[in-house]
Amino acid sequence: MLTGTGGVWRVLLEDGSSVDASMRGRLKRDEERGTAAKDGAKPLKLAVGDVVDIESEPGPDGLIVHAIASITPRRSQLARRAPGRAFGERVVVANLDQVLVVFAVANPEPHPKMLDRFLVIAEANDLAARIVVNKCDLAGQSSARARFADYEKAGYPVHYTSIKDGSGLEELRAVVQGRVSALTGPSGVGKSSLMNALFPGLTLRVGAISDSVNKGRHTTVGALLHPLPGGGFVADTPGLREVGLWGIEVREVAHCFPELRPFLDGCRFADCTHLVEPGCAVREAVERGEVSRSRWESYAKLRDELASAASSGW
Repeated sequence: MLTGTGGVWRVLLEDGSSVDASMRGRLKRDEERGTAAKDGAKPLKLAVGDVVDIESEPGPDGLIVHAIASITPRRSQLARRAPGRAFGERVVVANLDQVLVVFAVANPEPHPKMLDRFLVIAEANDLAARIVVNKCDLAGQSSARARFADYEKAGYPVHYTSIKDGSGLEELRAVVQGRVSALTGPSGVGKSSLMNALFPGLTLRVGAISDSVNKGRHTTVGALLHPLPGGGFVADTPGLREVGLWGIEVREVAHCFPELRPFLDGCRFADCTHLVEPGCAVREAVERGEVSRSRWESYAKLRDELASAASSGW
């Protein structure tokens, strides 16, 4: 599935061509009702990146009509909480190999707590995550590396890029080629421009930064899966100003911070929240400087948020 809107989906066929297809009535009804499949699995709500079976037949006007007959079980997915006050999850892209979280070193100013949310969502979905720090020409490589040092220390691969001077583009192209990647991050950080620079010919839509609010104008309205020259796909996702966590248990949040994992079994209490308890190995690591205090504060904030959501029934 490359993209979809209004019940019509663009599907890439094995021969490299693509067709528009709608869902079979039975499949659509099962999706709407949540009817279990024959094997007991919950039916999937169709998403970009899904692998589907297509049935084709002549229509009333003699043209071939294509319909989606079934959805292959996913090997992975990137999901977040539905935006606004809606309840439930929203699958952004299915069948991914990795997530590239793009932030700018400036214009717009990066917000580490939002970056931490993106990374936790990737970790909760068991997806490998890479951080792309774009627009490094605005601050310089040394300043950019200093600002994102905590993430390299945590074990995340961090790519420092600039479209203007071309730095970091070859290395980033190498890790995207041949894989299915989701490109995500706030609006205005240059996601579309970055992919256009890596793979000329994609011609992704590019939006300007609003000087009045310093937030990017949304130019991508839904996830789009783009085939890459030489193999692989990249999903250009909407800029997410609201990043909601979904499907993460409160007790699992600490495991979504890789640098905390080595210390989780060293706490005095088995049910340690890593916030206030005595004998907490995580807090001791923070005090020793082995774990970033900023990252630990993000953990505490996200844990409290999920705990509040759980108590309110969300």
